[in-house]
Amino acid sequence: MVVGIAIGASGQRFSGCNCHHHFIGQEGSFKGLSSLSGPLKHESGYRNQNDQKVAVCSVHPTSHATLQCLACIKYNVAAPKSFHCTPNCFTDAWQHHRVLHDQAKAAEKYRSVAEESRLNSGGSTSNTGESIGSKTVVDKSGETWFEIGRSRTYTPTTDDIGHILKFECTAIDATSRAPVGNLNTVLTSRVIPAPSPAPRRMMQVGFDARGQFDPDGQSAFSGTFSVLSYNILSDVCASKEQHSYCPSWALSWPYRRQNLLREIIGYRADIVCLQEVQSDHFDEFFGPELEKHGYDAFYKKETSEVYSGQPNSINGCATFFRKDKFIFLKKYEVEFKKAANSVIESVVPATQKKAASHRLAKDNIALIVVLEAKFNSNGSENSGKRQVLCVANTHINVEEDHVDVKLWQVHTLVKGLEKIAASGDIALLVCGDLNTVPGSVPHVYLARGKIDHLRPEAVFDPLGVVHPLSKFNHQLPLVSAYSSFLRTVGYNQSLEQQKRRMDPATNEPLFTNFTRDFIGTHDYIFYAADRLTVESLLELLDEESLRKDTALPSAEWSSDHIALLAHFRCKPKIRN
Repeated sequence: MVVGIAIGASGQRFSGCNCHHHFIGQEGSFKGLSSLSGPLKHESGYRNQNDQKVAVCSVHPTSHATLQCLACIKYNVAAPKSFHCTPNCFTDAWQHHRVLHDQAKAAEKYRSVAEESRLNSGGSTSNTGESIGSKTVVDKSGETWFEIGRSRTYTPTTDDIGHILKFECTAIDATSRAPVGNLNTVLTSRVIPAPSPAPRRMMQVGFDARGQFDPDGQSAFSGTFSVLSYNILSDVCASKEQHSYCPSWALSWPYRRQNLLREIIGYRADIVCLQEVQSDHFDEFFGPELEKHGYDAFYKKETSEVYSGQPNSINGCATFFRKDKFIFLKKYEVEFKKAANSVIESVVPATQKKAASHRLAKDNIALIVVLEAKFNSNGSENSGKRQVLCVANTHINVEEDHVDVKLWQVHTLVKGLEKIAASGDIALLVCGDLNTVPGSVPHVYLARGKIDHLRPEAVFDPLGVVHPLSKFNHQLPLVSAYSSFLRTVGYNQSLEQQKRRMDPATNEPLFTNFTRDFIGTHDYIFYAADRLTVESLLELLDEESLRKDTALPSAEWSSDHIALLAHFRCKPKIRN
């Protein structure tokens, strides 16, 4: 009977009745944060800062630790997992953090039993001549190894950098506790320092009601919230052919998912909108992991399988929100294929329906979540009228020459949002990868509310579903959050740097998608300007810093898109 699975240093697995697990590293000592150059689980730990070890928060690795769990010290929990940045951080993580204590106590009991078994057997020897349980061993080739752990998993430390790790697994009889079978061994590549990009800063573009600003983007004054939008590049889309410039270990999903999680958690956004999330990755990783950090979530997958043909590889959109800041009210799911089929049935002639379906009926979706904030529009957390937010998260059709399809999908989403907005006093947000560049017809329609000034030939319309263009109009006061960079007055060196990363012709970033084949903006956060105002924005990355790795993804940034983050303040609705 298999009672446990040992995860090897290179991701391989061994199973048996019971197992002794040994991690052995070549002798030596190096400094810096470590990560295997392969698909290893990447944990929070120590960061190399000015040649000194600095404790960082195990939950928010971009923050320095200010407290350490004493119970972790008592139960010999790995030190990097014991640090937290604030008392609130520790409190929020407690439900899952205390599991570490239980696991450590169980591991200690297991080690005691294993050690007793070893002593009773007279210090058994493996079939390679290495003495199990010794601190330093020499193998048959004369290589000296230093034992660094006995557990099912191991996270490399700073001392492992530059060295090869060896994982050994020996099955033992559950009754006699004696070793049985052969010794299984896995060697890793040399441990390399983990890439550690400089944290992106929140940049002030507005002041709060008191004329003050929190440089960390975490205003203590109520009535504010932050929204993150991020296309994380799904595993099925991260191909070695398309991203050959990215090291294979940095392109692997086990590495990327941990790097993405660390980045996302580090932003501490109140609402998180992710695109290109595979259904299995949501169920098995992002959903459970973000739940540990106080988020609730909803997910909507696309309506058909992607090219891989695997059901679990279906991409979708995931929306997370902090349970301590919002109450869930309602959810809407938009399937553009279903809406397209209705249009085709009623508008397109029978002889053209097949061709129309192939062009217009795409698998893209939108996920709309309506939330009630636990504060009102004046910022008070006392009883009174609450602030309601409607957050749309979408991923629009990718085909470059299908402008008519993109426009129709955006229009379909907007018309649905208009109905929601008309149902009550609601502030709107539209986040996502629109796969449309600034100044294009779909972008102009969303930002200006109409496109009747454009010539008909601006949109190729083989199906006759988007002409006349005059019918495309909406009354939603939507504004792109990042346009606030160019509307901010006053001189500030950091702000001027951000303005140089904006396109003054479109009031949008020069790029949010940075690959070898395409550099441009596809990602946006639009907000209702009558109900919200932008206080701060996550700084944009500069092209020069990304070109050192050719393009995205890279070892530092694990998506081919960059994350967008805006900090908003609610404002009372002005009534006529």
